[in-house]
Amino acid sequence: MTPTAMPPRWLPIATLIAALFLTILPLPFWAEPYRPRWLALTLIFWCLTQPLRIGVFWGFGAGLVLDVSQGALLGQHALTLSLVAFLAVELNRRIIAFPDWQQAVSIWLILLLERLINLWIMGATGYPTPSLVYWLPTLTSALLWPWLAALLQALCLRTIPE
Repeated sequence: MTPTAMPPRWLPIATLIAALFLTILPLPFWAEPYRPRWLALTLIFWCLTQPLRIGVFWGFGAGLVLDVSQGALLGQHALTLSLVAFLAVELNRRIIAFPDWQQAVSIWLILLLERLINLWIMGATGYPTPSLVYWLPTLTSALLWPWLAALLQALCLRTIPE
């Protein structure tokens, strides 16, 4: 993955909305613990490829929309996605230089931190401690990262006018 030329302004918004829909889409009971962190992955992609346009404020806005759509504590996902966006923007040159499998490991570590902050917020607000299944979405997200990044990269290249 390399930084792309400037895609149209609507493309990051459209992909983040699609990621939000994938996040709130109902899944069968058995598949729910494996749901990838679609919104975080899409935000990370845009922060890595367009760090001057997409950043912390986009993470905060996407997090607020996610909080409202899921009925979570207002600001919970806003805080964690802001942190994710900050880390992706700050580490973008390092992560982009890695091969795909090392990028996936880096993304996994960022998503682990995001889930850890969510866990801390849940504990501070009185929610019970979840089981180990709570950490599975980070693993499925890391495994999905190379394909999602390739798909979004191809979408970027396809929509850039020549």
